[in-house]
Amino acid sequence: MSARTPSSSDSNWALAIEDAIALRRDLHRQPELSWSEQRTAATLRQKLTALGIDWRVCADTGTVATLAPRAPGRHIALRADIDALPIEENSGVAWTSHNQGCMHACGHDGHAATLFAATQWLKSQEDVLPGPVTLLFQPAEEGGHGAKRMIEDGALNGVDAVFGWHNWPAIPFGQAVCPDGAVMAGNGTFKLVVKGQGGHASQPELCRDPVLAGSAIVVALQQAVSRRLPAQNATVLSVTSFDARSGVTVIPDQAVLEGSFRLADPDMREPLTQMIEEIATATAQAYGVTCQVEVFPRYSATFNHAAEAADYRTALIAQLGEGALSETTRLPIMASEDFSYYLQVCPGAFALVGSGDGETAHEVPCHSPNYDFNDALIDPVARIYARLAGVPIPE
Repeated sequence: MSARTPSSSDSNWALAIEDAIALRRDLHRQPELSWSEQRTAATLRQKLTALGIDWRVCADTGTVATLAPRAPGRHIALRADIDALPIEENSGVAWTSHNQGCMHACGHDGHAATLFAATQWLKSQEDVLPGPVTLLFQPAEEGGHGAKRMIEDGALNGVDAVFGWHNWPAIPFGQAVCPDGAVMAGNGTFKLVVKGQGGHASQPELCRDPVLAGSAIVVALQQAVSRRLPAQNATVLSVTSFDARSGVTVIPDQAVLEGSFRLADPDMREPLTQMIEEIATATAQAYGVTCQVEVFPRYSATFNHAAEAADYRTALIAQLGEGALSETTRLPIMASEDFSYYLQVCPGAFALVGSGDGETAHEVPCHSPNYDFNDALIDPVARIYARLAGVPIPE
């Protein structure tokens, strides 16, 4: 088979990818936390304006734009998140974060750049888009409930289906998952304040030790999932913080424990919440102290709609090949996503696309200080977004 002669469209697309990679690295150098994405939003808005795309502010630092608003076909929305994390970067890349204690450790810089790459193509094809395409550049995914605020501010008005994605280092590059039903778990957090009676470390009998009681609560909670919940229900509970700082000869008055849980089945949220409260308070009582329990619901499971997930899988296979759908990834992933808010009010689907290619920075887990987004994902995922919009980019 003879090689195809490159066309001007090939050249334009190559430039679009170069532009998107440059944008990604610029955003990576200047990360901003949830609800503080002022520079990030301004940069993206300037890019949209330069393409001649009208946009509006949505949920403060979010941005919404719609292409071909009067096209007669299905109105889809494509989403990218834009916020970073409070993590000190240690990736060693040339475009490392310039903001101390803040980095794009989850790839939202890459998600935003990928949507922008797709936007460049979709804008050039606006006259032939079969239906409207809304672009969602969303803030505050990392625990800030940004999707909820975007919806409240009308981001999905008129939208018939919404699609999103997340890079995933544990999946090999060139593979993806997009199941019917749950693709990512729901989550929540808890705070336990164990109150005792402090005193001299030489006289524990005169004290009520919150450190000992807190330690027992940790052990009891970590055992609870395997002994109190059905094995068929994927659930994770982790105590992640234990604060009882005091002098080395002083038993403190209180200890504060915090942690999180993940669950695939939304019906398990209430039983798990009750279990945390019961175990913490009963264990505290057994040690002669009290425990104040607060449980904070965060995100629901990200639950794909079957028809839209099928459309997404078709686009994934068309772009990545017949072996694109991973058969080894265990689902749901126990991490959580606020894309779940969109899927609660609008049909749609969310995919996890593999970034693992042998490079260390592309295979360490998200939220690692050593993580860096794999720029090689921008081209294929932008093409997948174009397929979902009905205007594939010529290969």
